[in-house]
Amino acid sequence: MRQLRYPIRSRQTQQRSTIAFSPAKLVHFVHSIALKKVRAWSLPFAFSVGFLGFSALAVSAGNEWVIQRLAADVDDTSVFAESRQRAPGGLPDGLITAYEGRTDILKAWYTEPTTRYGHGILGDRIEAGTLNVRLPNGNDLSLKLSDTEVFEDRYPRLADLDGDGSTEVITIRSSLSAGASVTVYGLRDGALIEKATTGFIGRSNRWLNIAGIARFFGRKTMEIAFVRTPHIGGTLFIHRFENGRLRQVASLDGFSNHQIGSREMRLSAIADVNGNGRMELALPSDSRAVLRIVGISEGNLIELGSVDLAARIDKAIGVKGTGNSTRFIVGLDNSEVYEISQKGPE
Repeated sequence: MRQLRYPIRSRQTQQRSTIAFSPAKLVHFVHSIALKKVRAWSLPFAFSVGFLGFSALAVSAGNEWVIQRLAADVDDTSVFAESRQRAPGGLPDGLITAYEGRTDILKAWYTEPTTRYGHGILGDRIEAGTLNVRLPNGNDLSLKLSDTEVFEDRYPRLADLDGDGSTEVITIRSSLSAGASVTVYGLRDGALIEKATTGFIGRSNRWLNIAGIARFFGRKTMEIAFVRTPHIGGTLFIHRFENGRLRQVASLDGFSNHQIGSREMRLSAIADVNGNGRMELALPSDSRAVLRIVGISEGNLIELGSVDLAARIDKAIGVKGTGNSTRFIVGLDNSEVYEISQKGPE
């Protein structure tokens, strides 16, 4: 099939342009015509190594990204399957997170299901009241929240955020009256304690979803990326854990990494798309109909590229390769699957 190509200049160049109309609007209009051709091809949801043969050069604010729909022969549950094991303790959708490598915390999971918070953002009104961790010696420790809070989350995350050799546990903790927060726990003197928090959003029934934990600034330490209020005009924040607190270091508007009522929390992916040693993020726009690739440049969070899609992203975003060979796999709510990659040399 013939490729449809639309060369797009960098965002910086567009900002310096003296053209009277908005280049971004012109680009979006031209690319929407190409998307009509994409929409004309429909197939049952599936995935294989084969391609349908259609490709188009996607809208990009820097690098050029090619979108190509994938042919399929297996269902979505196997393509985007969750690798974590089910957690014990009665939480219907709880999962265990295991740490790979030498660590002082091997595993973490939630227990003590409770219905005291009626938000139901993850598909039901059952949330967790207790955080559990397993130590290398086989012992388990737990931390129970007060009756005014829950873990509005399916699984904790494990990472050595500050590079001190100790593992932190990163959670989504919500207040019944003040909404969600990112809260970090860890070990001190043999006890599981709270180490730092972003603080609650400030209003009940306001949630956030963690998008990734990585070296987004290329430092030895790791940062936490999350989208605050992903269903009502989400903002992507990056926080760094240092000196015993979580400090905001970057932010950018216009994201949603969750479909309301869904248990799927993995609508994001991390990769070093340009080989510079800093990790970038791929996650949906606030409409979930655009994949946005963002990263850090000169200390600021910027968009490196964006790709319009034929429908909304509602499945986990997969990633293959690294550097210029990075490919993102996205599944849409119309059962189509696409591979998005950087345009290679002519």
